[in-house]
Amino acid sequence: MKFPLTLWDVFRVKPQSAPPRRAAKKQTARQDRYDLLVEDMKRTWSIRVRKWRSHTSGCAWELRGRDGTVTRMIEAPYPRGPMSCVVFLHEVGHHATGFNRGGPRCLEEHRAWEWALREMAARGFNVTERVRKRRDEAMRYAIRKALRRGLKRVPQELVRWLPKGVHAAEAS
Repeated sequence: MKFPLTLWDVFRVKPQSAPPRRAAKKQTARQDRYDLLVEDMKRTWSIRVRKWRSHTSGCAWELRGRDGTVTRMIEAPYPRGPMSCVVFLHEVGHHATGFNRGGPRCLEEHRAWEWALREMAARGFNVTERVRKRRDEAMRYAIRKALRRGLKRVPQELVRWLPKGVHAAEAS
């Protein structure tokens, strides 16, 4: 018995392997390291890249087939420097740390950011002050959003990103 097509079957998009290279630029040793990082992350975490984004934002999700298969998907910028690298690794981090492990969504964001920063440092990539600032801004945004949506208890590891004027006791 054959199942009818699902919406995902109709709109299935072939993942891109890598963004097109500009012919004028020569391949650098630094870019070689980023290319190896991408291939290693895709292979290690069985991730498919749906789209390479041209700006520094990303998205991670899982598709579950009727037969129980799980397809791990991301959209992220292709790593070319510290900022695009951390955003790419942050999206991979959502798969590495797991979805829906308990706790609020802002805690998932925290786990993905910390995983990305640890992975960058462990692999010898430059974790710049701008990268840390990006993480801090993203965490402040995630916590503000969670508070707007009615978060009652702020996990202890997220207290440092509470908005000014909001104390942990008020949010708890």
